[in-house]
Amino acid sequence: MKVPFLKIGDAIADQPIIQGGMAVGVSTSELAVTVAEEGGIGVIGATGLSMDDLRRQMREARAMTKGLLGLNVMVAAREFKESVLVALKEKVDVVVAGAGFSRDIFTICKEWKTPVVIMVASAKVARMAERLGAAAVIVEGCDAGGHLGSEEKTTDLLPAICEAVSIPVIAAGGFVNGADIARQLEMGAAGVQLGTRFLLSDECTVHKNFKDLLINSKASDLVRIMSPVGLPANAILTPLVKKYLSGDNSIRPKSCDACLKKCGQQFCILEALQRARNGDYERGLFFTGKRYVDINAVEPVKKIFSDLLQETQDYLERVLDKETPTPTGAD
Repeated sequence: MKVPFLKIGDAIADQPIIQGGMAVGVSTSELAVTVAEEGGIGVIGATGLSMDDLRRQMREARAMTKGLLGLNVMVAAREFKESVLVALKEKVDVVVAGAGFSRDIFTICKEWKTPVVIMVASAKVARMAERLGAAAVIVEGCDAGGHLGSEEKTTDLLPAICEAVSIPVIAAGGFVNGADIARQLEMGAAGVQLGTRFLLSDECTVHKNFKDLLINSKASDLVRIMSPVGLPANAILTPLVKKYLSGDNSIRPKSCDACLKKCGQQFCILEALQRARNGDYERGLFFTGKRYVDINAVEPVKKIFSDLLQETQDYLERVLDKETPTPTGAD
């Protein structure tokens, strides 16, 4: 069995790998382009960018690659629709929506003839997304970073969702190597989304402090928090997170730009994520998938892809060899 391609609507990626669209300047054009050039789907995270910055990044990326480019956007963001329209005008190939559910996105993307992919955590929501016109769904479990829609692992959610829909199902959350990819393909996934693995790449433009923190942290340094967005998330236990968990009101925002439709205002999540991106350990919020401890080095995207695909192919061939019966009379 060879590593399959990934088809989402009319968009076909040579490799079944989507780079997670990590928000607030983590998944930028530099990272998305290198992933697209390797045959995956490179994704720019829209949330936290001004419309001018998003337009510039989409335009730069489109000029640098003929590969597949995606937009990731949080439905919970107030400028959700505006971000989608900016990306569509800049000829994005795929739109990925999560952190909420919007019917409007199906109408908008249908008008622009662009496939839309919905983040889901249940068969019920996956069926609804398919009925409304989703070209694919991404199943994300509790081992992802960012904002989570389930307390179950992706591997537990995946079988029922694959059975529930006829569109491609992509697995996400806590995957870092080719064996992970191969196992999800065996279970019926059409592809896999990886976030933290690509955050820890040379081409990801977050501050070196962010990458060093993940490389040097232990599994016990990870905690589950409830984000001001209203969804759980996995984050490194930094001074900001300790203050939040202790109920320290000194971190509550003194003003608010209303970047979210609804916000708990325990702290300004936009500022905290921007500070993490810029390497501020004391005041930053560092989201990460749980398997960061299995990534030992920051490497170029090209090498990451090469290793992922070789590991996936090796695993699939081993499984195929075990499943292929020996011909009668063979030595």
